[in-house]
Amino acid sequence: MIIFWTLLIGALLGYVFGHYIKPNYRLQKAIIELRQKSIAALEEGNKGIYKTVVTEHNQSSELVVEVKELAVTQTGLVKVEYLSAQYKNPVFRTKKGEALLREVHDLLGEYLPLEEIEWYETTERHENIKKYLHTLDTYPKNQFGT
Repeated sequence: MIIFWTLLIGALLGYVFGHYIKPNYRLQKAIIELRQKSIAALEEGNKGIYKTVVTEHNQSSELVVEVKELAVTQTGLVKVEYLSAQYKNPVFRTKKGEALLREVHDLLGEYLPLEEIEWYETTERHENIKKYLHTLDTYPKNQFGT
């Protein structure tokens, strides 16, 4: 008889754990992960493209640089981080990767004019992320068993 009651209580506890406790734990982990990713996407900042023409030894090429905004000064300059760069004329310069980014940093400096950078449109994306994050924050807490 004790074996029967032990198996019955074990089955009941297994059912409660499998259908109520474990799914809520997985849901909590998923919501925490989504919240972290959403906050990281909102904090990533503005990104854009800066284009200029570089001339050297009677050769010229357009330099296209992808930049990330770090700060904006009162004089209309933007402190930037260089993410990627490329020359339109590939025979103009042969550097690639980190060497090219160091060269671009030496050539252009840390600050670029604000009005010459073509910013990616992120306002709609950020608004959608904010709405989604608000939905996660207002999700009923009693759904998790907390």
